[in-house]
Amino acid sequence: MAGGRKGGQEVLDSVYSVIALVFILVACVELCDAATVVDVYRLIQYDISGVPYGSRLSNLNHHASSFPFSPGTDLSRTVFVVNFRDLNLTSIQEYITEKRQLGGLLLLLPQKFSPSNREDAEEDGQTHEQEQTRDVLIELEHLLIGANIPYPVYFAFEDDKIDAVLEDIKRNDALGQPATATTGGYKFVVSTSEPKKLASSTLTNIQGWLPGLKAAGDTNQLPTIAIVASYDTFGAAPALSVGSDSNGSGVVALLEIARLFSRLYSNPKTRGKYNLLFGLTSGGPYNYNGTQKWLRSLDQRLRESIDYAICLNSIGSIDSELFMHVSKPPENAFIKQVFEGISDVAADLGVKVGVKHKKINISNSRVAWEHEQFSRARITAVTLSELSVAPGLLESFGGLHDQRPLVNPAAVVRSVKLVAESLARHIYGHQGKNIQIFKDGSSLAVNPSYVASWLDLLSRTPRVAPFLPKNDPFILALKKELEDHTAEVNVQHELLDGIFTFYDSTKSQLNIYQVASVTFDLLLSLVLGSYLILLFCFLVITTRGLDDLIGLFRRPPSRKMKSV
Repeated sequence: MAGGRKGGQEVLDSVYSVIALVFILVACVELCDAATVVDVYRLIQYDISGVPYGSRLSNLNHHASSFPFSPGTDLSRTVFVVNFRDLNLTSIQEYITEKRQLGGLLLLLPQKFSPSNREDAEEDGQTHEQEQTRDVLIELEHLLIGANIPYPVYFAFEDDKIDAVLEDIKRNDALGQPATATTGGYKFVVSTSEPKKLASSTLTNIQGWLPGLKAAGDTNQLPTIAIVASYDTFGAAPALSVGSDSNGSGVVALLEIARLFSRLYSNPKTRGKYNLLFGLTSGGPYNYNGTQKWLRSLDQRLRESIDYAICLNSIGSIDSELFMHVSKPPENAFIKQVFEGISDVAADLGVKVGVKHKKINISNSRVAWEHEQFSRARITAVTLSELSVAPGLLESFGGLHDQRPLVNPAAVVRSVKLVAESLARHIYGHQGKNIQIFKDGSSLAVNPSYVASWLDLLSRTPRVAPFLPKNDPFILALKKELEDHTAEVNVQHELLDGIFTFYDSTKSQLNIYQVASVTFDLLLSLVLGSYLILLFCFLVITTRGLDDLIGLFRRPPSRKMKSV
């Protein structure tokens, strides 16, 4: 009997080993059945004065489906996948404004909007179709940024793999077989930690200084001209917010202007009697909070010495019109002088420059243009921009559409010439004269290669300030570049004012699994179960005989029977 029990135990151990092996193989097959892995970029999550905006969740684990849906369909466990070309903005708006529940939303963007796209803008401007695409994307981004969305929202870029998955999803939906736990299909999984509040948001301002030439024995403070550009961005997806035009073009122009005047100021014979102050500021999307803190930190004598400031904002469009935005009336003597200087050079370059006057309200904390922070500090300033109207809060600061193809390097070169020539004529007393100091082909000519290389760098570098550490390589690169072209560089770190709160988890990976239906799973379980029963019976019969097999299933005798 002991030998029989031992043999039976060996049989059971063998069967258990086979069962364990089968389950391990099944598990491995399931884990390796990912159709593709895609980089995805989460919709920004932030609060303003405690009011929540953006996507409030990050984890995904639902079946995927495409639009349209039948009325009344429960989508709380469904990821809605939509290609930008098939986007029905009205339907998306209804789902968001009516707070309908979704398991998640994945928006597939064209590759031309990817920061990795290195195409230049067309010389003759954008086509009507491109403008329509840009306008729809701007409207979509405005809708998403301004809403409180209680489910994960991600962006991804089209490629052959994701396109094939989407076509398969559409085909199943068209056949009336949308993906569910019952029918199977594709399952989208993003496994990441839940978003956490960023402890603090740092604004980093970088200041470069080129001193003017004082006459011997002159103890008076030289006048100063400030050239300023805000370098940080804001958009629906922080990991994609590169802001090639807003305000990458302004940053590139400032660096090239600094390079040109460093050549002039390196020689005492051509050094002007004006100090030049270059400011790369942060916090532009947040009422130019960094500019405000930078101005407050300046020495009072330096601040009082500033004749005027030129702020550069979005100057990379090929359109031959720019606008000079001012807070003081255009009739003001200083404003008139600056405008006439810019207009004279603009006429030589074939560029039209208009004046836009917007009075500031000191009691209102909203700041639409960077020069308004100077005006609040009683410093004459203007903003030069291709934008004719002041953008709203958190608008036009490097959204999804603002990528490298939007910017034309030739337009940036033209803007650099416009600003540099007007400054030089003012500094050297050549107003109203047709003199080209930065003439093409000369040693002081604008360098298109320098402009293009910096545009490329800015167009692949997301620069949303709360996600940009103090010692980020990009900030260090800006600092080094100003050090190469100015005599003195200072870096200032400030905290963003507390009404804004941001959350992490901006980029992740989406795993797409092709899963079977529950019916298939049941059928597979039945087949495996039948196979294991037959295998069990076969092993018992061949090792112990049929009687032992029957004995395994026979009801054991009761205790009374045993005692009898």
